[in-house]
Amino acid sequence: MTGRRLIVEADGGSRGNPGPAAYGAVVRDAESGAVLAEVAETLGVATNNVAEYRGLLAGLRAAHGIDPDAVVEARLDSKLVVEQLSGRWKIKSADLEPLADEARGVFPPGRVGYTWVSRTENAHADRLVNQALDGKPVGAAAVHAGPHLAGPDLAGPDLTEGAATEPAGPANRLAAWSPELGPPTTLHVVRHGQTAMTAARRFSGGGVPGPSLDDTGLAQAERAAAVLGGCGAVAVVASPMVRTRETAAAVARRLGLAVRVDDAWRECEFGEWEGLTLAEIGERYPDALAGWYASTAYRPPGGESLDDVARRIATARDALVAEFPGQPVVVVTHSMPMRTLTALALGAPPETLFRLLPAPGSVTELQYYADGTTAVPAFGHRP
Repeated sequence: MTGRRLIVEADGGSRGNPGPAAYGAVVRDAESGAVLAEVAETLGVATNNVAEYRGLLAGLRAAHGIDPDAVVEARLDSKLVVEQLSGRWKIKSADLEPLADEARGVFPPGRVGYTWVSRTENAHADRLVNQALDGKPVGAAAVHAGPHLAGPDLAGPDLTEGAATEPAGPANRLAAWSPELGPPTTLHVVRHGQTAMTAARRFSGGGVPGPSLDDTGLAQAERAAAVLGGCGAVAVVASPMVRTRETAAAVARRLGLAVRVDDAWRECEFGEWEGLTLAEIGERYPDALAGWYASTAYRPPGGESLDDVARRIATARDALVAEFPGQPVVVVTHSMPMRTLTALALGAPPETLFRLLPAPGSVTELQYYADGTTAVPAFGHRP
């Protein structure tokens, strides 16, 4: 084996076992010890063991993104995970077997070795776990271009775990530098400004018209309008919710355009979770919350799945690209649609949806070329 040598330090933990859980992972260069990547994310309600496996998965995937031919040493303070993936202990839990299979599949057989370390030796990853549980996740994603995934039947992409994506070839990775492709359709995607629900970190979905922007949200809308005043957009499209129409009105005034409302750009419908905080959902619906974090196909009680959201957003995106080839368009929408568009443009794995955290009033720029190539010049810019 001649690949680069990398070290993955991974950890996971649950406050309650099961309870609110998170993972953390670090990728280092084996020779210099330099940190090449960090990632930490919450998992909703899960067990310690599931969190440990998810930390390992995140670390291996980050290492694979750095060098798919690398030789990796995975260091964990979980004796269970190390022994199971080293083949010395049998996996008895139905929850862990699929995670173990995923871990084995990130790199070819023989390229990953597992080492047990003490918690003290795994302090960096442990710190990332607690950082995520305290509300400060760390995302690590490489921005690259590749064909977007919606097919000609407009059924939309499959964001479920294990879904195949076409890797970006050399030409696609250089799309933004290739004048032969012609100008792209550029979507300037704006998340609505702050509302009282946003400030309270309560789920505010697409099934309820309100609330309106608060004073902070109105100011954020005006700042987004100022940033987009020179973008040359030929249309402003908004979700039908009050908060998006109010944000879009500020942008449209600056651009001298009318607002076109499109129901497809509404927020994910959260059903019985509407108006609740994540902590309240975890207390009242622990199994449902775990299911939602585990699979993009899972529907909250009375709501829609993230796959449902992806299908309608991909259809709406493709309609705009077809209607406005090579032109800029402003889309005023919500957090989940913005995350979905970005994940699709990057060809990113499902868990990316929970790592991308666009701020209220922020602007993301997405480019769509005639050959299907995509690029992400800017994400979550705060005016």
